[in-house]
Amino acid sequence: VALLEMEENQITLDDLEKGVDNPAFSSLGEEKLCEERDGPCGERKEERRRKGRGRLSSCCRKALQPASKAKRFCKAHAKTLRRVVLGLLGVAYLCYFIAACWLNFQRALALVVMTAVVVFFVCWSLFRKHCGAKVLLLLSPVWKCFQKSWPWLKWLLWVALLAGLITWLALDTSRNPEQLISLAGFCFLVLFLFACSKHHGAVSWRAVFWGLGLEFLFGLFVLRTTPGVQAFQWLGDQVQIFLSYTTAGSSFVFGNTLVEEVFAFQTLPIVVFFSCVMSILYYLGVMQWLIVKISWLLQVTMGTTSTETLSVAGNIFVGQTEAPLLIRPYLADMTHSEIHAVMTGGFSTIAGSVMGAYISFGIDAASLIAASVMAAPCALAMSKLVYPEVEESKFKGKANIRLSRGEEQNVLEAASNGAAASVGLVANIAANLIAFLAVLEFINAALGWLGEMVDVEGLSFQVICSYVLMPVAFLMGADWADSPLVAELLGIKIFLNEFVAYQQLATYKNNRLSGLEEWDGSQKQWISERAESIATFALCGFANFSSIGIMLGALASMVPQRKGDFASIVLRALLTGVCVSMLNACLAGLLHVPTEVGDCVTFLGTANFNSTSYTMYICCKQLFASSVLENGTLSFTGAWAETAESALCLTQCCGHYNHTSCAG
Repeated sequence: VALLEMEENQITLDDLEKGVDNPAFSSLGEEKLCEERDGPCGERKEERRRKGRGRLSSCCRKALQPASKAKRFCKAHAKTLRRVVLGLLGVAYLCYFIAACWLNFQRALALVVMTAVVVFFVCWSLFRKHCGAKVLLLLSPVWKCFQKSWPWLKWLLWVALLAGLITWLALDTSRNPEQLISLAGFCFLVLFLFACSKHHGAVSWRAVFWGLGLEFLFGLFVLRTTPGVQAFQWLGDQVQIFLSYTTAGSSFVFGNTLVEEVFAFQTLPIVVFFSCVMSILYYLGVMQWLIVKISWLLQVTMGTTSTETLSVAGNIFVGQTEAPLLIRPYLADMTHSEIHAVMTGGFSTIAGSVMGAYISFGIDAASLIAASVMAAPCALAMSKLVYPEVEESKFKGKANIRLSRGEEQNVLEAASNGAAASVGLVANIAANLIAFLAVLEFINAALGWLGEMVDVEGLSFQVICSYVLMPVAFLMGADWADSPLVAELLGIKIFLNEFVAYQQLATYKNNRLSGLEEWDGSQKQWISERAESIATFALCGFANFSSIGIMLGALASMVPQRKGDFASIVLRALLTGVCVSMLNACLAGLLHVPTEVGDCVTFLGTANFNSTSYTMYICCKQLFASSVLENGTLSFTGAWAETAESALCLTQCCGHYNHTSCAG
């Protein structure tokens, strides 16, 4: 039978010529064979597939067994592994830290300070977690005794602080009496805000005095103590270096020529970079940690509620629309006084992203950082002075307010979202600059035309502001000669925006540092270093009329049902925000220390007169004052009388500056 089947199915040349295939290898032939031997072929194929899959899955399970065991082991010993990894990283950092200090301790000083701060907070956290309850239990008798003595001890402490402050002010202002003007301006602004208070009898003086005290102590540390000055100068320098990295990205996108010559491509990319970094810090939880620590200090000392304190503390780092997002779930239940505090905090400070732009103008980074930090306690204090709490807050004594960390899945997404979010801010800044500068030019043209009708030449918005706000500028501590220019900057900041005002201030500062003459005819080309410091603090805030719409739009979008409450409070908050910046400026004027020029004889003797500088201008003015021209004979007094090169230095100075001594 097998032979007969093979004969029937054999391949012949005749079949190939006719195109007939071998039946044994055709589908019909295969099915026929299957049916003859074992029945339907489909069932057998399905069975073979199942067996094949079973063998494959069994092999895969065997191959993945080590990985599964490793995964189960990691889950079971997650805490131990985490400690081991952290320990290894700690040992590696310790080795790096020791090597850095051993090679050059002075160079590693910043690393030492940062490490000490981190170690302190880590140790403090561990101490509170493991020993906090025991220590509180041990100190409870002392705390009860302190509470009993606090009613009379409080007054004794206040009297001692007041006596110390008066003594210090008397000794300090005796050397520079002009500082008393700033002190008078500070007191005047506080009394003015008290006169504008919504409820005079309900003012929490604890919040007011503690807020002003914290502002003063921080200003004293930053502007007067050597560690404070050095620390913030170092911090400002690091911020400038950090922001300079923006050039790598903007030069690649726009080219070096545009970045070096065009304002938009030079300054606005900094906003993008800073926004990206802030978003990363928020994702990592660094910003939330900082905000919580600062708000804890303000809340404990001033007795304010957790929600308003968190928002005001957040304004140190973010803008007036971003800070309320920290407390968005609680806005609907906040009292009018708390909402006023939130708005005042937004108007009194600037965002970290635009701070980078101002630093790129040439504004002192340390002063901007100090102004932002000082504004937080002052804004909270003045807010409670202008709009005291008369309602029962739902958040009084509430310790835990949760701060979200964003919805990003990783650092890259956080960086991308931060950069993308800044596009709207950059467009807003550019559009506002175009619009406000154009409007300012139109207003000046209209005022100039109206002035010409009555023979008043040069009438402009800046001139009007310089006259109207000049007493305020003088009360803040600016010299009378500088007051018109400082008042002009204040007017631009309040009625237009602070961006334009800082641009103008940067122009004045560059003119001074370049060594230009102070007066060009009747036009003052720059203001003194003291006036610059006062103006830097006075302009540091979003308190201008254009910010009203931004503030109302942001808060109303979060809590639409309270739009009426926001509108009724915003103007009072704007006034408070303006005064907070002015109070900071008064404190800057009170604590300002003039920069020592040094030995002008040595400086001019070794100076290169091909270019000018502020130091050269001051030394040349000193040389002019020391020169005496009588009957055509030139002589010198003071230190210049014994210098052989006095006449040569005078000739060089006369090449740059005009003076009566140059006529000889």
